[in-house]
Amino acid sequence: MLEHGGNLLAAARRYNIPAEEWLDLSTGINPRGWPVPTASAASWQRLPHDQDGLHELACTYYGAKQCMAVAGSQAAIHTLPRLRRQGRIGMLVPSYAEHAHAWQQQGHHLVPLHAADIDAHVAQLDVLLLVNPNNPTGERFDIEQLLNWQQALAQGGGWLIVDEAFMDSTPEHSLARYTDRAGLIVLRSVGKFFGLAGARCGFVLAEQALLGQLQELIGPWSVSGPTREVVQLALADSDWQQATRQALSIQSQRLTALLHRHGLTPHGVTSLFLFLWLRHARAWELYEAFARRGILLRHFSEPQSLRFGLPAFEHEWQRLEQALAEVMPAIQTAEQACL
Repeated sequence: MLEHGGNLLAAARRYNIPAEEWLDLSTGINPRGWPVPTASAASWQRLPHDQDGLHELACTYYGAKQCMAVAGSQAAIHTLPRLRRQGRIGMLVPSYAEHAHAWQQQGHHLVPLHAADIDAHVAQLDVLLLVNPNNPTGERFDIEQLLNWQQALAQGGGWLIVDEAFMDSTPEHSLARYTDRAGLIVLRSVGKFFGLAGARCGFVLAEQALLGQLQELIGPWSVSGPTREVVQLALADSDWQQATRQALSIQSQRLTALLHRHGLTPHGVTSLFLFLWLRHARAWELYEAFARRGILLRHFSEPQSLRFGLPAFEHEWQRLEQALAEVMPAIQTAEQACL
């Protein structure tokens, strides 16, 4: 199993701080998620079925012509490699590690790439897999560039897979409306923007023939009845979606300014709204210093970096600022001593 954010119980044991006393900023999940109502009794008592309107509503929300609901985009991540013979799979580094893990498990050859290298390598790839915006760096790709790569891949029967788990804040940059093209696959999730990670629901947007192959491997009833009911309500709540995009933008700007005030500069774009990523030579020291204060961040070793999620409430913002005020002077003194 790969490491992910949100492993709060392990941190609580390691640092001997009760789980309920932590401020968990390690995930990219909206801390003020969509307000979930109680699911109906009927949704628990009958098998889920595909004719409940979820697919149609998701297509409307994403702007796609067809889609398939899966048990979180993770289900598609682990199934898609089984639909192709072993080949060369281009991926960004660093990026969401589950993609590389899934393709390696099926014997595919990974080609690690930086964005500037893609043009030179795309003709030799069978699949180009990008997270857009990228997790954790925040790097984003233009629609025109993505479609050029998709066209080049499709000429040889290749795929472009784009994981848009963090695209809900900026839907104008999505490839969803182009997913009737052969070999273009877009993954979406309700876990991040909607804050419904525990619902385990995501969507694959692709041409119908590929969705049929995926359905055969995944099988029936992969998304529970209560989840399907709740996700439909969330996707239809356009007022909440609009207000949340505005609120997350303001909160992201606040986090950027807070880190800057204490000598930390986020890297990549800052319009993801759900987290900020920064490279730092003393990332592990920072991680440990915050953890000893009951604040959980996400640490990355390659490259040395940290991901900061958004606090949910004002007292959490104040707690983060206090920790920064305590931690950063010692870090800055150590940096100066090394000069």
